[in-house]
Amino acid sequence: MTTLHHEHASHTHDHGPGCGHTEVPHEGHVDYAHDGHLHRAHDGHWDECEAGGHVSHDGHEHRHGQDCGHESVLHGDHVDYLHDGHRHAAHDGHWDDH
Repeated sequence: MTTLHHEHASHTHDHGPGCGHTEVPHEGHVDYAHDGHLHRAHDGHWDECEAGGHVSHDGHEHRHGQDCGHESVLHGDHVDYLHDGHRHAAHDGHWDDH
């Protein structure tokens, strides 16, 4: 999966353990869910860290939703669910792997 990283200009909040935002493990680093997108520390600034394409999570039978046991994270115009170190999002009758 290709990941796109775009600098989040004027982001003054320092994320880290205990900052109040959900930690999301992602491709060897940690993102922080904040204001509907994910922030990642990068070369002295914060990037918005997003997947660069549509990746279907095949064979995922579990149905995420309220009280499913997985943490939900607001992501843009939808909700992702943290599961096994990545995010799952409902898409056209299947789950995407973000």
